Amino acid sequence: MKRILVTGGTGFVGGFLTKHLTSLGNEVFILTRKDKQSEEKGVQYVQWMGSNEPDLPPIDAVVNLAGESINGRWTDEKKKSILNSRLKVTEELLKLVKKMPQKPSVWVNASAIGYYGTSETEVFTERSSKHGSDFLAEVVRAWETKASEAKSLGIRTVFTRFGLVLGKDGGVLPQLSLPYRFFAGGTVGSGKQWVSWVHVEDVAKLITEAIENDQYSGPVNVTSPHPVTMKEFGQATGDAMHRPHWLPAPSIAFKIMFGEMSMLILKGQQVLPEKAQNIGYTFSYPQLKGALHDLLQ
Repeated sequence: MKRILVTGGTGFVGGFLTKHLTSLGNEVFILTRKDKQSEEKGVQYVQWMGSNEPDLPPIDAVVNLAGESINGRWTDEKKKSILNSRLKVTEELLKLVKKMPQKPSVWVNASAIGYYGTSETEVFTERSSKHGSDFLAEVVRAWETKASEAKSLGIRTVFTRFGLVLGKDGGVLPQLSLPYRFFAGGTVGSGKQWVSWVHVEDVAKLITEAIENDQYSGPVNVTSPHPVTMKEFGQATGDAMHRPHWLPAPSIAFKIMFGEMSMLILKGQQVLPEKAQNIGYTFSYPQLKGALHDLLQ
């Protein structure tokens, strides 16, 4: 049994992770700004970033998932909030950990494959030296740089670079599958852009692996070993829902609706989880067909 400190524990990924960690017998302490009581076994909510220091027992691992959602139109104010929320929480978490007499053995920090930038031709692994120059890539680099300060405290530090996380009640799948529910689904944009996706169950399991296995350090791509093109993603969604894949969604419509944020759907990158596979992680959902069957049936 481990005591695990989590920020962002009430979000989409954080909630799923918390259930997984407690199912294994771990105790989870979720840092929150609001006073909240827990009726969940193995979960405690702890107020912080207030006038009082949080009262915590010795902590074995830290998982930092907190940050402003990237969903929504990226206005200048939204961009500032996306970046600053991540840096502020991480800075406060570092201050908290520095004061701990007994330091956690591992710090797992959320990140994103947006680090690599976009490409229709390149294949990215953790060994790829290239990084993107767009807004999301800059946010990821700044977040990883701030979180890497945990290394100076003698803490093993892992950056879990999430792909497109698929889940029933969160992530992008509900929006991407919605047109199919009304028999209006089809290829989004050119259809050639890569979708490096991952089932939320594998996200939770890989974070847990990173906590328990000290072979994990530095960047870890949290993506299925079988990325697909957007056209293939749409066809598989239609098949899983028993709906036709026929009505194209032109790029211009997404650009008008979402502005710069549309790049998350209209551009992509082919990212492989080389490190996790080399260490020996076995994906619960390596293929998109199985993942969508689980989530959309």
